[in-house]
Amino acid sequence: MTGEELRSLIVEKWTFSYDVQLRKVKGKLYFQVMWRYLEQASFPLSEAEFLAHFEEVAGYLVAWNVVEQVRGTILKTREKPRLGKAVNVQLDLGDRASEWILDEF
Repeated sequence: MTGEELRSLIVEKWTFSYDVQLRKVKGKLYFQVMWRYLEQASFPLSEAEFLAHFEEVAGYLVAWNVVEQVRGTILKTREKPRLGKAVNVQLDLGDRASEWILDEF
C-alpha cells in the first residue's frame, strides 16, 4: 500500500482526505483516522506534506503486515471521523509486537 492508495481508501469511504495517525495507548498500537482533513481551510499541512505523511504511515502498515486489517476495518465500519472522535483500528502485530512498539508514536 502506498500513501496515495491509503488516501484513496479514506476518500472513497468518507469523501474527504482525513488525516491519519499512529498512536500507542497503554501498550497497544492504533491506526487512527482523525477528524481533520486536507480540504479544510484551517488544515495545517500543505498537500505535499500531507502526502509525505501518508507515505510514512503506509510504510509502517506495510512493514507491520497490517494493511489488510486496516483496509478491512475501514471498509466495514459504520463509524465516521467527527470533531473530537477518531475512527480507531487496533493493530494486531502478533508475536513481534514488542519489536515495533516504540515511544515515538
